[in-house]
Amino acid sequence: MPNPSPPRAVVAAVAVVLLTSWVSGCGDDSKDEDLTAQKLDWKACPAPSEAQGGGTAPSPLPGGAEWQCATLKVPLDWSDPKGDTIGIALIRAKASGDPGKRIGSLVFNFGGPGGSGVATLPAFGEDYAALRTRYDLVSFDPRGVGRSAGVKCENDQQLDKFFQQDATPEDTAEQQALLRNTKSFNAACEKNSGKVLPHVRTTDAARDMDLMRQALGDDKLHYFGISYGTELGGVYAHLFPKNVGRAVFDGVVDPTQNVEQSSLGQARGFQLALDNFAKDCTSKVEDCPIGDTPQDVKDRIARLLKDLDTKPIPGVFPRRLTQTAATSGIAQSLYSKDFWEYLTEGLQQAYDGDGKVLMLLSDSMNGRSENGQYSNITPANISINCADDKPRYTADYVNSKVPEFRAASPLFGDYLAWGMVSCTDWAVPGAAEHPDVSAPGAAPILVVGNTGDPATPYEGARAMVNALGKGVGVELTYKGQGHGAYDSKNKCVQGAVNGYLLQGTVPRAGTVCS
Repeated sequence: MPNPSPPRAVVAAVAVVLLTSWVSGCGDDSKDEDLTAQKLDWKACPAPSEAQGGGTAPSPLPGGAEWQCATLKVPLDWSDPKGDTIGIALIRAKASGDPGKRIGSLVFNFGGPGGSGVATLPAFGEDYAALRTRYDLVSFDPRGVGRSAGVKCENDQQLDKFFQQDATPEDTAEQQALLRNTKSFNAACEKNSGKVLPHVRTTDAARDMDLMRQALGDDKLHYFGISYGTELGGVYAHLFPKNVGRAVFDGVVDPTQNVEQSSLGQARGFQLALDNFAKDCTSKVEDCPIGDTPQDVKDRIARLLKDLDTKPIPGVFPRRLTQTAATSGIAQSLYSKDFWEYLTEGLQQAYDGDGKVLMLLSDSMNGRSENGQYSNITPANISINCADDKPRYTADYVNSKVPEFRAASPLFGDYLAWGMVSCTDWAVPGAAEHPDVSAPGAAPILVVGNTGDPATPYEGARAMVNALGKGVGVELTYKGQGHGAYDSKNKCVQGAVNGYLLQGTVPRAGTVCS
């Protein structure tokens, strides 16, 4: 997803493997090492690093199963496989069922790009208990993320200012300030992580996954990709179609769109989610505390954001809630219907002059912990997107597009339009207009689209099915709310996904769950 589109909500207080120096030059003997023959050294997982969000080591799963962590050695530059290497952080929970019925490893990517799989998988481990009966559950920090050669840009104090800036400029002075801040951030990334920036493309991560498959001892890659993870999975299928095992894509990125098209689609998606939130609140038996009608709810939010543009209110001391922070906090709350109650509470408080809840939601979006430390989800998100995406947009071009974005979403349009300048001064050229996911000959891939998804609009699922090619993508529709479908706990969706991953039963194409 193009930055600053919000990354998938990542639960804090999760685990990470402790790695050695993030980039290490190999000695003469190591340059001839066969990385495909490496053995993974699984050990107990320590507490996560700051780059992964901090917290404590992951708790055992029900039944006492312990999480294990290891490091996969991969080439820094896949065009020079005998050169320098980096470590990719892995985590797993071993299969719980009959060893004779074990299928292999099921590798998860939870999206972003920039989300730490090592940190996220334990937070959702219980949700995948059925899948663990026949698979080792495995996830990882993709290159550039967390402790896998994690990209470093600005420090915590600089990031506080970066996220407080006016991201929806209304005049030349504000535009110039946004461009200066963006250029400064990008320069810090180059200064602090210049060696890794050319090598964090999705194609690089896909090649890492095939090496991971071999190190895990699997003939095929069994895969569960969510959000950006569907793009990564599609690129893997394109590069290694014969190595695709049972795969599920959930919360599907449209692989046919460029940055502008994707950002515009997200504007429509988040506006739809806001519309659904407003309708839900005002349709309840009790009075909706933030508006009398759906339009009233949205009008009051618009007035709040307009006021915050010039008069921020107290947030999390000593920071104040700005228009930008409030917008990102609202967006964060639309990722799941479970968050709608927090949005209602946050808006109620903000109307009374207290911006704490909306700021905490914004902090969650940006990877800021309560102690003021940031994970590297934003630097990683920007680095991967800018390495992948070829377009570079000027302020004049964005200005010409703002009316179209604003028509798509009065609330989020400006915010997502101006996000397109994030890569303008990036040190590394982008690879392509959009990813190639054509995968003739690959095994069936179950593609699950959610009609109410704000971040990866529903239409992306059909586009992914078509792009994968005839006989590969199998579309399933979930008529629901939030980002993705499996974690909604809808029995129809989970039954179809579990049936494919556990039994190999491919659902009928066009199946609809509600």
